[in-house]
Amino acid sequence: MDADASLTTRARIHAALGDPARLAIVDALLLGDSSPGEIAHALDLPTNLVAHHVKVLTDAGLVSRTRSEGDRRRAYLRLRPTVLSTLTPPPLADVGRVVFVCTHNSARSQLAAALWTRRTHAPAASAGTRPARRVHPRAVAVARRHGLRLDPVGTAHVDDVVRAEDLVVAVCDNAHEGFTGAARPRLHWSVPDPVRVDTDEAFEAAYAEIEARVERLAPAVTPR
Repeated sequence: MDADASLTTRARIHAALGDPARLAIVDALLLGDSSPGEIAHALDLPTNLVAHHVKVLTDAGLVSRTRSEGDRRRAYLRLRPTVLSTLTPPPLADVGRVVFVCTHNSARSQLAAALWTRRTHAPAASAGTRPARRVHPRAVAVARRHGLRLDPVGTAHVDDVVRAEDLVVAVCDNAHEGFTGAARPRLHWSVPDPVRVDTDEAFEAAYAEIEARVERLAPAVTPR
């Protein structure tokens, strides 16, 4: 990139962040992903105004959009990694336990809980909205390759695990959209389902994304 192009890019980014509403949207995406409708509700903004601000942020290269694996009509917004690396996430105080939730509790939520425990040495759990009978063998294998241990038959239902005071992180779109347990998911990580692809590479990619998100969330959490 030449000097003129670099200046143009930087100017576009600064212009995109020069509006309080767009800064609020960026803040809302620091620890998790949200749909435009969720952003509008959280910030009490009209949906058409949110759509305008999201377009500006997207055109500036600050935000990307992915299609939900559950409700295919819904899209989720996330900050690009290069943006995340320059920002400090907001603190989450008085967190007693983190519970990671996905649909089958067979891969993503299991990996997230194991990574959280290793990273923070703090309580963590995982559960599913429709738990499978076992943890997926490729999830067990990718955990082993990275020095973690998963219980191959240790799946659980959200109703048996989640408490109202938990910090719940939904690590799949279906769980985020369908979970109606004691605690509404406070964070959502739109991590692609590796089971759909069912290759070692897909599970490694899911592991890497979850590890990066855990690493980002951990310093923001203040335990009880």
